[in-house]
Amino acid sequence: MTIKIVTDSTCDLPIEVIEKYDITVIPLSIAFKGETFLDGVDITKSEFLRKLVSSKELPKTSQPSIGYFSNVYEQLLSEAETTHVISIHITEGMSGTYQTAHAAAQSFNGKVTVVNSAFISQALGFQVLEAAEYAKNGKSVNDILAHINQVREHTSLYMMIDTLEYLVKGGRIGRGKALIGSFLKMKPIASLADGVYTPVAKVRTEAKILSFFKQKFEEETKGKIVKRIGISQIDAAQLTAKVESMIRLLTDAPLMITETSPIISTHTGPGALAFMYYYE
Repeated sequence: MTIKIVTDSTCDLPIEVIEKYDITVIPLSIAFKGETFLDGVDITKSEFLRKLVSSKELPKTSQPSIGYFSNVYEQLLSEAETTHVISIHITEGMSGTYQTAHAAAQSFNGKVTVVNSAFISQALGFQVLEAAEYAKNGKSVNDILAHINQVREHTSLYMMIDTLEYLVKGGRIGRGKALIGSFLKMKPIASLADGVYTPVAKVRTEAKILSFFKQKFEEETKGKIVKRIGISQIDAAQLTAKVESMIRLLTDAPLMITETSPIISTHTGPGALAFMYYYE
């Protein structure tokens, strides 16, 4: 008996981890001026970044079709040992991927369970990895789903956006606010409250960013066991190194550093960084 784990390309998990746990990753797509690319399949993160910074218009992103999900589920369930598929996806508050996957799952007589992670990036990846480890250890569907819920409830994500330009292009803030924010050198920090982009602070310097991350981490993990830490970034290597150094003084918990998927980077722009952790 085998339970297969499916996710999407916004999970920001390295290829070696995906292969180790036999995780199926369904790519979202990005369109630049009539050209469409599958995230992580026919455009690399470095190629995407070059296109992003040179484009006057924000790329269009879209979730896979119902047919794509159905084909993946059918293929996995056709394997003799597979008894169930658990499909974990980007927060419903930022993408229609979960709803599309859920619609596709209705045709498989309860053999596919779709989960709204309420997160993006490695915070989604935490749930995927924990589910994959549970499945590998022979846990039941109910045990895996209960554990995913626990992971979700004990995960925090904070993202810092370096430039306001892409929030303007994406319609999240007005140009007037962006001009004032840029003049004051303000960098917004947001969380994902209930799976929705939620501004929580504005800072001006790297020192303030590090101080904010440190304070939140210490407050939220006090007296708890930190299980996983993730840093995902786009064109923010210097700040990433500083966040890593800061967190290493506080804990020796497993830490993974990755580049953010093009789907997420479209809305944050270069220089963005997400800091996330899961604790028990």
